[in-house]
Amino acid sequence: MSSSWLSRDVFQMFPLVAALCLTCLLLKIIQMYWRKQEIEKALGSFPGAPTHWLYGHIKLIQQEQELDTTESWGQKYPNCHQLWFGPFLGFLQINHPDYAKSVFSRGDPKALETYNFLLPWIGQGLLILDGSRWFQHRRLLTPGFHYDVLKPYVTLMADSVQEMLDKWEQLITQDKSVEIFQHITLMTLDSIMKCAFSYQSNCQTNSDNKYIQTILNLSHMVYQRIQNPLHHSDLIYWLSSQGRHFNKACKLSHLHTDKVIRERKEALKDERVLEEILKKRHLDFLDILLCAKDENGNGLSDEDLRAEVDTFMFEGHDTTASGISWLLYCMAMHPEHQQRCREEIQEILGDRDTVQWEDLGKMTYTTMCIKESLRLYPPVLQVGRKLSTPVKFDDGRTLPKGCLVSLTIFGLHRNPTVWDNPEVFDPSRFLPENSASRHPYAFLPFAAGPRNCIGQQFAMNEMKVSLALTLLRFELSPDPDKPPIKIPQIILRSKNGIYLHLRKLY
Repeated sequence: MSSSWLSRDVFQMFPLVAALCLTCLLLKIIQMYWRKQEIEKALGSFPGAPTHWLYGHIKLIQQEQELDTTESWGQKYPNCHQLWFGPFLGFLQINHPDYAKSVFSRGDPKALETYNFLLPWIGQGLLILDGSRWFQHRRLLTPGFHYDVLKPYVTLMADSVQEMLDKWEQLITQDKSVEIFQHITLMTLDSIMKCAFSYQSNCQTNSDNKYIQTILNLSHMVYQRIQNPLHHSDLIYWLSSQGRHFNKACKLSHLHTDKVIRERKEALKDERVLEEILKKRHLDFLDILLCAKDENGNGLSDEDLRAEVDTFMFEGHDTTASGISWLLYCMAMHPEHQQRCREEIQEILGDRDTVQWEDLGKMTYTTMCIKESLRLYPPVLQVGRKLSTPVKFDDGRTLPKGCLVSLTIFGLHRNPTVWDNPEVFDPSRFLPENSASRHPYAFLPFAAGPRNCIGQQFAMNEMKVSLALTLLRFELSPDPDKPPIKIPQIILRSKNGIYLHLRKLY
């Protein structure tokens, strides 16, 4: 009888629960509606392409067309324009250095409306943090990128590159091209694990490793989520099969990170080991994280340590792999510049077959080619900010606090009002006299301002080492039957890979 009473009671409560849920849903819809009205009002004085009521501009920027559309919008709206991801997520998209300076010279936080999609993977590390915690982490991590720390990394980078080039020698045939992007991704992952964590992953010879595959897949999953307006809702996403796969991948990544940190912390408990680490020829990134203390003697928590390690893994290998891959493609497409770089490198190295720290600063023309490649094919295509205070642009238009701003680096670098013949590969743009006369915010492959990329020197060094050693061993030419198809997946990739013909030089 009591069971019957309980059933009736639950049945009677059902309408109340349903009404409550419906009320909450209605309040949420009203909240989102008013937020949409606020964004539309704030962006009202700025132009933009027509939007779909549900998708916004997403249907116009599907993967294969997105960069072409971005470039065409940059020509049609050379200063800025509206950009909508779905019905409620609206940005001001910046295409001009004057607008970029107005925003990126400030210290506004990242636009968490999109960066939050990375949060379950990389946690609250330097990329996502804001305010005093960001300042604390930036100050504690900065010593990890001092030239004294970066200097011994050159040998480790060179070892990883040579291992990749050895593999290429086994793959090349007279008529068959080699897909380089996948190999370069494994090489940069191998390199960063050696440099940052003194960890021998063997990932170039053991790419079936679950952790390696997880790292390679996570950024693709994040991009898929951004492209689906329904998955912007945490509830819907975590209930979906994609969300469950992403959650599983994050857990696997965290298990590996925790293991690396735990083993190093155990070793540091031995005072003799700690003394040896502090005295050794170089500290790796993890050493610096574990030993870093602020003015009050406080170090990073275990959660902060994991976040910074995962952030460095995310930002440090994927972006550099993209930069190196497109750089080699540019060299293949422009043999005259390839040969000039090769001659410069041969003159610097002489009889040596590897690169040393002192060589990097002498690669003048090679550096110009790297910068021109980064202009045409920037690894990071967009950088978002959320305004912490109102901003007024040089043309008098304004945006209120709380608005989202996105710098399209790809559009900025190809803006015809900023660059002459922007589609042409021309390293002379970066001659000192040309660089001095150019707007300081016209070339931003590593963003700008207080929140610029802390690892940009690490990335530039690895690009120089990779290009130098590759050109010493191979002549590069494109495969005309397999031209790359540019697509954005957090970083700039090619849908069908990047295929090059490699001819061994010695």
